Amino acid sequence: MSRKIWVFDTTLRDGEQVPGAKLNLYEKVEIAQQLKKLGVDIIEAGFPASSQGDFDAVQAVAQKVGKTSDIMITALARAVQADIDSVYHAVKGAENPMIHMVLGTSDIHVEKKFSKSKDQILQIGVDAVKYAKTLLPEVQYSTEDASRSEFEYLWKTIEAVMKAGATMINVPDTVGYAEPEEFGAMIYKLNDRMKNLNPNVLLSVHCHNDLGMATANTLAAIKNGADKVECTINGIGERAGNAALEEVVMALNTRHAIYNADTRINTKEIMNTSRLVSSFMGLDVQVNKAITGDNAFAHSSGIHQDGLLKSRDAYEIVHPEDVGLDDMELILTARSGRHAVKNALEKLGFSQLAPEDFEGIFEGFLALADAKKEVYDHDLYVIVENYYEKHDKTNVTNYSDHFFEVEDLQVISNSSFPSASVKIRKGGEVFKASAVGTGPIDALYSAIAEITTIKVKLVEYDISSVSRGKDALGKVKIIVEHDGEKYIAKAADTDILKASAFAYMNAINSVVSAGLRKVSVEEMAITR
Repeated sequence: MSRKIWVFDTTLRDGEQVPGAKLNLYEKVEIAQQLKKLGVDIIEAGFPASSQGDFDAVQAVAQKVGKTSDIMITALARAVQADIDSVYHAVKGAENPMIHMVLGTSDIHVEKKFSKSKDQILQIGVDAVKYAKTLLPEVQYSTEDASRSEFEYLWKTIEAVMKAGATMINVPDTVGYAEPEEFGAMIYKLNDRMKNLNPNVLLSVHCHNDLGMATANTLAAIKNGADKVECTINGIGERAGNAALEEVVMALNTRHAIYNADTRINTKEIMNTSRLVSSFMGLDVQVNKAITGDNAFAHSSGIHQDGLLKSRDAYEIVHPEDVGLDDMELILTARSGRHAVKNALEKLGFSQLAPEDFEGIFEGFLALADAKKEVYDHDLYVIVENYYEKHDKTNVTNYSDHFFEVEDLQVISNSSFPSASVKIRKGGEVFKASAVGTGPIDALYSAIAEITTIKVKLVEYDISSVSRGKDALGKVKIIVEHDGEKYIAKAADTDILKASAFAYMNAINSVVSAGLRKVSVEEMAITR
């Protein structure tokens, strides 16, 4: 029989400890609402004793998100009465509130951080749990730095706080020191003793990623009896971060026969949650990040693309639809093979190409791909047009007349009237427009929109550095929405404003390409 694994999300507490990732009250509530939609069991909303602002935010999460019985709201306290009181008053408005407290158990913490004896620290923990139990029935006790603690003292502490009334015991690998086999063995021993003492107390783990093993340690703990896992979205958190919720959950789903454990996470909300957290916290997700990275379901290798087109199981163990994405992404680059290019052309309606014509078009594709990092659908249309013009085919459709190209731009940034002027080519015509906006990018995109007249909603705009130095490339990635469909586009340039304009134009041209695809194959057919 499959076990239920409780998911405790600490994005709003441990995740927010990343420098520069501070959230305001509104943002915390919005993320908490999404975490509830995702299906986490427990939300740790913050550290209310740290500031009045954090207290207010935790209180708002408890009152606005925790008013139903299907989710528990908690916050962190040190094992001191003032902190415990602060947590209680912040979370008591929830239907299912819990007090979570933490106190170190390793020699480093006991002797160097607290300068007390082990017996003194143990008694402080017991007294704190007893006091918290007078306030709320649910109390979690975390044995900070458990992975570096002397085992029998760790157990002695756990046994004492369980007898004092703790309903959940959390065993953290606070500095990411643990190794999966070693950590799993420790959890096995603790679980065996805890279940003999009181089988109703949940055993939890909280793993950090300093050595890159947070997810592996968490999964090893589940294999060895852990009932609950503490995670963050995108693996964010103190230093190198925490176990990533999406990685743990999808590992359990994908390798169910190994772990025989389930969560109640709605995996189709993973990408929505990841993007919301990334946006509000201003923390980009690394492109090769498992599950939520841009490249997690993107394939550019010709060998991989060929295998995927024949059978998705060849190179895909998790389907993108399972985590809330529309489909896998076959990115056309210089490494793409004939099968991938032919598949892309067929999607555009070119399904009846003669072998010699396809080879000629493929040559044109390779030439452009060598000069350009990524080839878009609108590029393929132009490649086809150029090929047929070059070979004197009759009734050639002038696809290039449908697409836009930025020829020049000027952007003025100031605090009063940010403005932009653009010169854009469409086929044989050149258009000019100027606009003001709330900022330079808004002005630039408004000027472009005036010419294209294609209404799109900018959903996401990200800037990142590709290289370093005075000639560094800046990469812009945007997501726009048009008629209910989302389009992703990217561009890079040493001038970030140019990169922004090129990315926006790539998105507009993707919308145009989608419109052309809707035209019947007969209307698009080229008479040879």
